[in-house]
Amino acid sequence: MNAEIIAVGSELLLGQINNTNARFLSAQLAGIGVNVFYHTVVGDNPERLKKALEIAEGRSSLVIFTGGLGPTKDDLTKETIARHLGMRLVLDDEAMVSIEQFFKRANREMTENNRKQALILEGADVLKNEHGMAPGMLVSKGKHHYMLLPGPPSEMEPMFAKYGLLALAGKMDGRAKIVSRVLRFFGIGEAALETRLEHLIDKQTNPTIAPLAGEGEVTIRLTARAESDDLAWQLIDGIETDIMEIAGEHFYGYDDTSLMKELSGLLASQGLTLAAAESLTGGMFQQEMTSLAGASKIFKGGFVCYTNEAKINVVGVNAETIDNYGAVSEQCACELADNAARLLGADIGISFTGVAGPDDLEGHPPGTVFIGIAAGGRTWSKKITLSGSRKLNRLRTVKNGSHILLKYLKEAQDA
Repeated sequence: MNAEIIAVGSELLLGQINNTNARFLSAQLAGIGVNVFYHTVVGDNPERLKKALEIAEGRSSLVIFTGGLGPTKDDLTKETIARHLGMRLVLDDEAMVSIEQFFKRANREMTENNRKQALILEGADVLKNEHGMAPGMLVSKGKHHYMLLPGPPSEMEPMFAKYGLLALAGKMDGRAKIVSRVLRFFGIGEAALETRLEHLIDKQTNPTIAPLAGEGEVTIRLTARAESDDLAWQLIDGIETDIMEIAGEHFYGYDDTSLMKELSGLLASQGLTLAAAESLTGGMFQQEMTSLAGASKIFKGGFVCYTNEAKINVVGVNAETIDNYGAVSEQCACELADNAARLLGADIGISFTGVAGPDDLEGHPPGTVFIGIAAGGRTWSKKITLSGSRKLNRLRTVKNGSHILLKYLKEAQDA
């Protein structure tokens, strides 16, 4: 079964929202052995939608639509598909009751056009919407299957996970399974990593190896196809072993993790607390840390000390340190980290000071950064040199600091 995902909505073409639905559906479909070969986006126009559908039918056996199931006049997905397939739209009683109850609970008057959301293609398998109003549906005609899903991810994702997958799986007995695993690397560029793995990439068939550059890091997606999940995962495990032998020193985690998530988890498992002092990053590290659940157990707090006065008067950096070495220096970074930990009673302190850009500072070019660490009874700093925009330099500084601290904790754990 080869699939195409058609996202319907002019707002997607205008760049007003991101098409996260296609990414979600592709990952979910791979898990049941469906190949997604095409993503299409089309505006709220019935003629263009009909043309996109005709093209999809010529190359895919499963066509999934997201969006265009709402109550307004520009929501025309059901109507367009019904005309194309020569099928009637009928009222689904259960969906209608659910919509009426929604308005009653919200103490709002239901307008007549809301009845439109309860219409389904006659004979379709109905996918219940437990987070909104318009139901989804799956209908088959000839050699093709058509699935219609609502556009809002908060409705579409739970609907597909709970009902859509089961509806499709019932039509796919005995199909091969496709599984994927993402390996995450830091401290090596995409080109350098691909060069190291070139001999594996050149001969790839199953599993496939797909490097992808991220913001300051690199990921590799491994995808395998086999008759069962177990066999597919065995193929993934084998190629992962080969990759780790080549570039394992840069690996830090799997799938949807992040450097900050890994750091947070390791701090928690070791029962350690952290404090931060930030200059050029302006609180970005603290924002990322506190965005994670359970951060209060490991993160004591921190300082945003953007000016020299704040470094001296708030965090307690010696004025002579800045006079003699500058704010952008190893010495300042060390004092910031040490003082942050001491003032907040944390086991570990981390600091960031440097030049985000676009102008030089204290004779240092943009991208010059010092990251200070105070841990285990000693204090040290690391100088890194970045190249990029102001925004990217700040982001990479936070990631580098997370990686430095993560590496230190792992080495301490293994010692």
